[in-house]
Amino acid sequence: MMSINARLLLSASLVLVAFLSFTGYALDRAFTDSGIVAIKERLQTEIFSLLAAADSDDIHTLTMPGTLPDLRLSTPASGLYAEIISDQGKVIWRSGSMLGIKIPFSPIDVKGEPRFTEVVADNGTQLYTLGLSVVWEVAPFIVRGYTFYVAETKEHFENQRKRFRKSLAMWLGAAVIALLMVQAIILRWGLTPLRKVASEVADIEAGRKTELSANYPQEIELLATNLNVLIRSSNSHLKRYRNALGDLAHSLKTPLAVLRNLVNSDGLPEGTKKTVYDQIKRLDKTVEYQLQKAVASGRKALAAPISIEKVAQKLLNTFRKVYVDKQIDFKLNIDPDIKFIGDEGDLMELLGNLMDNACKWCRNKVKVSVFATDGMLTILVEDDGPGIAQEEQEAILKRGVRGDSQVEGHGIGMAVVRNLVEEVYKGKLTIEKSVLGGAEIAVILAW
Repeated sequence: MMSINARLLLSASLVLVAFLSFTGYALDRAFTDSGIVAIKERLQTEIFSLLAAADSDDIHTLTMPGTLPDLRLSTPASGLYAEIISDQGKVIWRSGSMLGIKIPFSPIDVKGEPRFTEVVADNGTQLYTLGLSVVWEVAPFIVRGYTFYVAETKEHFENQRKRFRKSLAMWLGAAVIALLMVQAIILRWGLTPLRKVASEVADIEAGRKTELSANYPQEIELLATNLNVLIRSSNSHLKRYRNALGDLAHSLKTPLAVLRNLVNSDGLPEGTKKTVYDQIKRLDKTVEYQLQKAVASGRKALAAPISIEKVAQKLLNTFRKVYVDKQIDFKLNIDPDIKFIGDEGDLMELLGNLMDNACKWCRNKVKVSVFATDGMLTILVEDDGPGIAQEEQEAILKRGVRGDSQVEGHGIGMAVVRNLVEEVYKGKLTIEKSVLGGAEIAVILAW
């Protein structure tokens, strides 16, 4: 999932780009509109200059001087053109700049009101035109109508607009880059407390810290406080729970011992003794199984991962002493970097039961291997004993069932392992034949 920093940076960047794009469009429109207004005013000034320069001859015909105020009107293909047409549609005068070009000026119906249009000349040149229809008094009591037209090519304005757009794009692009950099710095600074929380949580999981520090901004302070309360409460609850279970175990073992002693006395018939002894034994097994089952913690939030290799080595040292007479050849094939995500007591219970069973049944070889591949953790415990027949594999996982009644034990170890693996950690437990010749117990957990 995308990080908060990336989400904020992406969303803010999209908003920024959209805003600056709209700003660029608005500035471009403003430049274009102001440029069109300037062209209208410039063409209108040219018409007024023509009106000022116009005169009439002896036969009351409108005439224009040979030298015009704007020299471009006298220069062919200068980009500025002018024409005067009478009310009868006759061309009275054309500027020298219109040599070789014909412009389709639009007719004007209303006198005194300038009309601004865009047209295309016969040679394909695009032009802005302005026309003004006037009534001219060529002599006392003699008036005639004329329409003055002025045209200017769009090329000059389009070049200006291109230069403006290029400059605008460059400056807006620079602004986008600068603002994105500033925005990234601000976001990084603003999200520092969240990164600190994540770092401290990682430290807690790794066992380097026990709780979050208290120095956080107001928005995160409550979260940090509640997490600390949750961690303390979880640890305290687990400690009280285990203490209570220990007290319960101690309280139950004493009455059971007393009952066992009474059974061994001479006051009861042999048949009764056997029945009571069997029930006491059954009760003892049940209590031990339920206590071991209940103490299983499973995966805990914010718990430090456990080194499987260290736990296995600790158990190996213990079993060397317990089974010193068998001179067992132990082999550990465990990468020190592979960790167990869960409670250390659960790992001790799981590995301890499997290794204890392997030690009981082996001839002289026990091997413990741990692999982590494709998100799965596999724990293999093998021995060179007689193995477990396929028809006995399901039964041996049940509480109180032992592979051989001559072997010491209560028959609850494998049941505890099965409960831990399948119910507490939602994993899988399998029994196969080992390459060593005995049993191979595999525990597969999500990693």
